Amino acid sequence: MNAVDDTRALYYPFHLCHARTLERLLERYRSVYFRNDTALQLTPLSVATSCHDQMAAIFPELVKNGRIVQAPSISIGGPLDRETADAVDRDLADPIWRSLFHHALATDRRFQTGLFDLSHGTRIGNKSVPGPAALLRLIDEAWKSESYTVDCLRALSGKSLSSLSDGYRYEYGIALLQTSASLIDTVRLAGQHGLVAVTDSEPHYRLLTRTCEREEWPLRNEWLPRLDV
Repeated sequence: MNAVDDTRALYYPFHLCHARTLERLLERYRSVYFRNDTALQLTPLSVATSCHDQMAAIFPELVKNGRIVQAPSISIGGPLDRETADAVDRDLADPIWRSLFHHALATDRRFQTGLFDLSHGTRIGNKSVPGPAALLRLIDEAWKSESYTVDCLRALSGKSLSSLSDGYRYEYGIALLQTSASLIDTVRLAGQHGLVAVTDSEPHYRLLTRTCEREEWPLRNEWLPRLDV
């Protein structure tokens, strides 16, 4: 890990942030790095959806003067490497991490919408389910202790999910995987570039703090409470 330059920050876990958060980040740091939004690939045939909007495209002048830097993602784009998959497995086997994740999913609207579009109907397996009904199933306490590994999610992604139970198991597991892999990617990017990791999402801050404590990773991690106005 490179020496940390406390004038440069990496925003996480998303590739976009709220305008007020960006303003506050630029008040604190000389430059703010944003990851590329790249697709997560479990198998050669399964690729998560990726969005083309980037902070660099929205604020080209801030890129030109060096205030915004578009940082390449290390591990999220394409297949997971073995080291990342092993670290994800340790998150998914950690009851404290899992409890933090489930509490956030059940109580934090922004955390929910970062993982699921449940405003209308959604696809669970090969069936269409009303969004509110899907959310009620996904926040059931039983999921908190459901066993998951990267390999079992790869197996699920390669089969036809004809039953709703398999569909919900897959959707909850992919949400776990995406969250963990994104936070592990944050550690790698921050370490490679010597950046302070900063978020305005309290659940992601707590999850990353837990991972770093368990793994004994020396990350400079800060939470900037979000102001919407």
